[in-house]
Amino acid sequence: MGRFFGLLYGGICYVITLFTLVYMFFFLTNVWVLKGVDDGEVIPIPQAVMINIGLILLFGLQHSIMARPGFKKIWTRVIPKTYERSTYVLASSLVLAFVFWQWQPIQVWLWGTSSALGYSILYGLFMLGTIIVLASTFMTDHFDLFGVRQVWLNLWGRPYTHQPFQARWFYRFMRHPLYFGLLLMLWSTPRMSYGHALFSLGMTMYILIGVRYEERDLANALGDDYRDYQKQVPMLVPMPGKSYPGKSYSGPKPD
Repeated sequence: MGRFFGLLYGGICYVITLFTLVYMFFFLTNVWVLKGVDDGEVIPIPQAVMINIGLILLFGLQHSIMARPGFKKIWTRVIPKTYERSTYVLASSLVLAFVFWQWQPIQVWLWGTSSALGYSILYGLFMLGTIIVLASTFMTDHFDLFGVRQVWLNLWGRPYTHQPFQARWFYRFMRHPLYFGLLLMLWSTPRMSYGHALFSLGMTMYILIGVRYEERDLANALGDDYRDYQKQVPMLVPMPGKSYPGKSYSGPKPD
């Protein structure tokens, strides 16, 4: 793949990923999209539950397997290493889009609020989570995370170098602010259907399982620096009195 077309490929993957993430925002709120989490033809609940669990497992397996170092070692024999990250985020976005498309609504309500205050608080928490997710990507390296930096460096014939991981801003108070923001988005809604709750529960379980593997990879890559960071900073939920002074680690942050 030529360098220019490699940049074009990385750019297309990036745009598709952004579109999918924006769609998730509206999917969870059931507004301005053709298919929200509670939209669609209603089928028998047992059938809907089985289909939805299968969709969550599909996303979890794809997202986890393609992120493992062993898979990357094999995969980069097939495609150039420069395009590995772009391909990963593209595959994740396409699978997530498929989940949105095929998600089966279960329109039985777990909770709901009719008060203006309740709506304001829950939508406020949802928006806070959205802001945390977006901001967190820029607190490490947004364009490296989504594969753009890799293809940009390749365009100019410059070797890729890992960005040092820095414990700054949100990362001083929790090790995985992006996941914390996602959890707020998943659960902060003034009307929670059983279908929405199943989506949120499945993604929450995936986050809690996946973060353990990510922690292991980070500790292996960064060594004692990261283990010291683990001891001082909570993993997902910020706690009073728990923070880190902020420093750059010598190793790369695994993607």
